[in-house]
Amino acid sequence: MYKIVTVVGARPQIIKAAALSRAFQHYPQIRELIVHTGQHYDFNMSAIFFEQLHIPLPDYQFEIEGGGQGSQTAQMIINLENVLQIEKPDLLIVYGDTNSTVAGALAASKLNIPLAHIEAGMRSFNKSMPEEVNRIMTDHCSTLLFSPTKTGVENLKREGFELNQTHRISADHPKVYHCGDIMLDNSLYFSTLAKEKSLILEELMLTKNQFILATIHRNTTTDVPQRMDALLDGLLFLANEKDETIVFPIHPRTWKQLEKNDLKLLKLQNCENIKLIEPLSFLDMIQLEQNAKLILTDSGGVQKEAFYFQKPCLIARPETEWEELVSLGAAKLCDVDKERLAEAYQAFIQNPPSQFPAIFGDGHAAEFIAAELLNFLDSAHQKEIK
Repeated sequence: MYKIVTVVGARPQIIKAAALSRAFQHYPQIRELIVHTGQHYDFNMSAIFFEQLHIPLPDYQFEIEGGGQGSQTAQMIINLENVLQIEKPDLLIVYGDTNSTVAGALAASKLNIPLAHIEAGMRSFNKSMPEEVNRIMTDHCSTLLFSPTKTGVENLKREGFELNQTHRISADHPKVYHCGDIMLDNSLYFSTLAKEKSLILEELMLTKNQFILATIHRNTTTDVPQRMDALLDGLLFLANEKDETIVFPIHPRTWKQLEKNDLKLLKLQNCENIKLIEPLSFLDMIQLEQNAKLILTDSGGVQKEAFYFQKPCLIARPETEWEELVSLGAAKLCDVDKERLAEAYQAFIQNPPSQFPAIFGDGHAAEFIAAELLNFLDSAHQKEIK
């Protein structure tokens, strides 16, 4: 029996873990333990996803006290190290680019536990983003790197990773895989369930292809008042000048910053075309994504989901890890500039994208990853026997 520890802490990681947990059910020789770092402790941002996606409750749940990113990450490393010393897993899995990701990577590395990074190789080439530093550090601690796109693989190659290395796989000689995107697995798996179970369209009185979905959560936007104000000006422009209905689920971080800006919050609340709502369940989010006319976001995950469901995407950032979306014409970089936002919106209205090639795989990434993890563990076990 092989023991694998999966580290999650933020909503997207819990969703991604659902796909791999389903794949592990086909391998009785694998026992998965889930550790929730407590990074997102709001029920609507974490616990509800375990419930809806039928993921087992975490075997370990941390409570992270307040403080900056350094303090938060340090607490996670300390707690993770204690768990790993107790459980002595054969492998540790991390997802994406959050503080939970890099904490898991560092804890595993210090204890010489093989690390698998799912969503490896993604780069924004902007190290002012905490996520960029997290993903780079995690990749360079990893033994197994699973990249969802060819671009991610090429990024790793440029950083010195060998794509065709012949050594036995280890932290010194890591293995890079092009596996497709595990989130595509989930989007396909849950899209039918969302249509059956979600009532969000009826509750918000929305009509298919007659509204814009907006999500904002990155601290590089929310925590910089000038940037947040500029982006909200863009939303108000679309709602007031273009008469667009905008559905705006408010992330806790975003809501905290909005409350500090009474005037803008009042304008949003008084705008009939803007629906400010609580964070959504994954099924409700999928239902809105499938039925939106257009999606505006600073989320990397939502950018991809817009592509899966063939929706134009306005990216409220100066750069993206998913540059393929821009090069294919399915997304446009607008940052928080109202003029660029208006121009990109008009371009999509007049000429919506029509090409959505299968750049993120075939929806079976989790199956591929699970099989490769087992191959690695079997190989490592055989080495120990010898």
